Amino acid sequence: MIITYQGKTAFKISQGSLGLSINPKAKTSADVTLFTGSAEETSDKSGFVITGPGEYEIKDIFIKGFLAKDGTGFKTTYLSTFEGMKLCFLGSLEAPEEIEDVDILFVPVNSDPTKAYKLAVSLEPSVIIPMDYDEKSLEQFVKEGGEKAEPIDKLVVKKKDLEGKESEIVVLKEE
Repeated sequence: MIITYQGKTAFKISQGSLGLSINPKAKTSADVTLFTGSAEETSDKSGFVITGPGEYEIKDIFIKGFLAKDGTGFKTTYLSTFEGMKLCFLGSLEAPEEIEDVDILFVPVNSDPTKAYKLAVSLEPSVIIPMDYDEKSLEQFVKEGGEKAEPIDKLVVKKKDLEGKESEIVVLKEE
């Protein structure tokens, strides 16, 4: 699985010919496209577009969306099983009780880095990927973890790579 960051809350995840896009900033090509907030304009190449809560199964990708409230309204948090790994995209800093056994957690940090870190580690993921941050909030988030996280271009990961990892922060450079 290859995970790339496209800025703010936008990611592209691919495994072989299968692609998952989250909150794309521009029209993109993917098998499945998820939006945690209001949906942007999509193209015919966006594949199956999901814009809210519900349960979905598309091309061996299982997705469950949960409604979550944040300071600006409602967002959707997604729990997805893709290539044997559980990915969680937090739409806000409120996590539904059903979120468990997360392998890779995507967490927004800009509004409250300390709260974001505490929530992230409470979910006990193997890897935490911060999103929607500026330099100051990212620095605070990483400091909360007591780690030094050097940004990388992309995360290439297999399920076996996650064994033994506990809430490891991985910072991705924007494409």
